Amino acid sequence: MMTLPPTVRVFLALEPADMRCAFDRLAHLVKDVIKENPLSGHLFCFRSRASDRVKILWWSPGGYCLFYRRLEKGVFRFPNGQSQGKSVEISARDLTMILEGIDLSAAKRRKEFVPAP
Repeated sequence: MMTLPPTVRVFLALEPADMRCAFDRLAHLVKDVIKENPLSGHLFCFRSRASDRVKILWWSPGGYCLFYRRLEKGVFRFPNGQSQGKSVEISARDLTMILEGIDLSAAKRRKEFVPAP
């Protein structure tokens, strides 16, 4: 499992993206759809229309990195965006579950411990 620094945020574009898009077009989608800076060092995730492919754009010092994952069976389950707009921020843990094929809407979550102030 990949561990991200706590300063890295993860954003999902809720509408499908053209998987033919490369670095520059995805960076443009980050600005227009997600409304974030693609050079921020955060992760920006896009899924295909069939939901069997995901691309993740990340700016590393010196250039973009593009991660691509394709499922042979099944689909990636992104959150339903009807009340959330065009994008949503999720935790790195949720991204890991999505990439493993887990449907977050069906996942049972335990209440997290929050220390008293």
